Amino acid sequence: MNTKFKPENYNSISPYIITGDASEIINFLVEVFDAQELRRFPGEDGHLMHAEVRIDDSVLMLADSTDDWQPIPGYVHIYVPDVDATYQKALDHGGESVQKPKQHDGEDDRRGGFRDAMGNTWWIATKVK
Repeated sequence: MNTKFKPENYNSISPYIITGDASEIINFLVEVFDAQELRRFPGEDGHLMHAEVRIDDSVLMLADSTDDWQPIPGYVHIYVPDVDATYQKALDHGGESVQKPKQHDGEDDRRGGFRDAMGNTWWIATKVK
């Protein structure tokens, strides 16, 4: 069995977001989630062909949309150390509230959600039980 079938420190699954302005989303992710930019590959015409950011233990991949690859808003769930602080950071950096953080009866998580400027929805949660 090939034990080196993926890059070191990558999960087997990485969400991929195609958006109208990947650079704007990367900046948002850096501010809100303290994301670390790993790679960025610009195309000859200046659009972002591919980029990768690390958020905690996971890698998110992004690209600018093109005529052939239309933007598709994504839905991503992320566990964070403090759902309330992260939610507020998102709003402070232009995010739009989808759901204020709360804990539903019988759930172990406190969760909330927001939408970024490109229409991607980010569900965030912190395990509280």
